[in-house]
Amino acid sequence: MWWEMNSAFKAIVFLHAASKKVITREEWEKKLNDVKIRKEDMNKLVMNFLVTEGYVEAAEKFRKESGTEPDIDLATITDRMAVKKAVQSGNVEDAIEKVNDLNPEILDTNPQLFFHLQQQRLIELIRNGKVEEALEFAQEELAPRGEENQSFLEELERTVALLAFEDVSNCPVGELLDISQRLKTASEVNAAILTSQSHEKDPKLPSLLKMLIWAQNQLDEKAAYPRINDLSTAILEDPAV
Repeated sequence: MWWEMNSAFKAIVFLHAASKKVITREEWEKKLNDVKIRKEDMNKLVMNFLVTEGYVEAAEKFRKESGTEPDIDLATITDRMAVKKAVQSGNVEDAIEKVNDLNPEILDTNPQLFFHLQQQRLIELIRNGKVEEALEFAQEELAPRGEENQSFLEELERTVALLAFEDVSNCPVGELLDISQRLKTASEVNAAILTSQSHEKDPKLPSLLKMLIWAQNQLDEKAAYPRINDLSTAILEDPAV
């Protein structure tokens, strides 16, 4: 299925034209109709997205309606999303415990992920104004890891720098306290769990959409054709000629 889609995109890019060619809607729709993609393959693409992004209820409903079986046990999605939610809520200790319940090897074999979770714990302590506890935690849990890894040490120093500012809005590393930092850590944990389950850490659908945008941008230099400007509707819009 993916080879067929890739071939379709590549065929668009290598369309020959001595000068910028105008392709009518009729011609373009015929070209699109010539590309045959099975419904079963499209259903697998949708299921892959639902499973990877953790939409367990939607995945279960889609499984019943389409007959498409997921490639992992849907029950594991619930566990994975519980971990992700815990990190996003700032409950990092709970998240670490849940990860270990799922598979202790995930953190044992991924020192960078474990460090980032511990770093997030430090950030939460600082966020809650627990200065003494934050310093003690940094010294006992993170400093030894920083001594073994220069990049860890630099990240630790950036994080501890938060304590030097009463008003974090003036802190050059204040973004560590943003919700986006929690989301970044949660995403890293989510990817690690998926990898441990022999599942892709990223859904295929966004990659295919990026490929579509790239292919259209390439073709824009050679031809005027009905293109998709809004991916949310996928409506073909006639070219301005």
